[in-house]
Amino acid sequence: MMLKKKFQIKNNSTELYNPVDNHLSIQISLDGFSFCIINKITNEISSLDHYHFSNNSPTPQKHLQNVKDVFEKEPLLQRKYDSINVSHINSLSSFVPKALFNEQNLADYLKFGHKIFKNDYIVYDMINNHELVNVYVPFVNINNFLIDKFGSFEYKHFSTILIKNLLNIYKFSERPRMFVMVNKTHFEIVAIANNSFQLYNSFSYKSKEDFIYYVLFTAEQLHFNTNYFELIFLGETIEDDEIFDITYKYVRNISFLENRHKYTLHKEFTEDIQRQYFTLLHQY
Repeated sequence: MMLKKKFQIKNNSTELYNPVDNHLSIQISLDGFSFCIINKITNEISSLDHYHFSNNSPTPQKHLQNVKDVFEKEPLLQRKYDSINVSHINSLSSFVPKALFNEQNLADYLKFGHKIFKNDYIVYDMINNHELVNVYVPFVNINNFLIDKFGSFEYKHFSTILIKNLLNIYKFSERPRMFVMVNKTHFEIVAIANNSFQLYNSFSYKSKEDFIYYVLFTAEQLHFNTNYFELIFLGETIEDDEIFDITYKYVRNISFLENRHKYTLHKEFTEDIQRQYFTLLHQY
């Protein structure tokens, strides 16, 4: 069985349902599908669900079938919503300074760092307040399926949401900071220093040794002193797991992202869960 429901938080407000009052946020990766429902009247997260796909390298056809299976199993996804947004998690993205961006050169921004194909559909997100453009390849077949299901919706690359939120909070900070969003098979690094965005990159890893190698290599390239810069975790890592422990051996200042939300959260939304679903909870 490829599909497994891994996580759910749900309260009684989902039973008192009015489509006009509710927003749906969806997050899609090769190995999973997450969604949350926001009551726009009470400003409350009324449901958060995550489905895991056991094959993290599916064909586009199998990936689409995994998503279809979620919709067949999940009654909340068969309802109507007043507004919907979607984020795509993959490594096929590249950030470009807005001053250097040209819409005619989308493939050029990706082809030197990623394997792309001639018929890939390439789009971009503007991050206007920070003068950045995120160029990326979305899951086109998933978008087409969602159009059939819901009609119109907004979509972005998840790294757009990640970086925009981190810059809004930490841009005006003198201490160099490296934010590391950890998942089971990959992690993302966002670096901020000198009051500006420095780097975004995504890495695949299989062991804690792989993980710390990429972290330290990135720090070296950025000239971040491991005794001075602050490394801030979010995503799936928790205190005293193997990722945290090995990082603590090499980086002096490590901490976890302080959760800040505009929503009312159910008591089951622990600090760890909020960090794990940071981008999903900040999409809307």
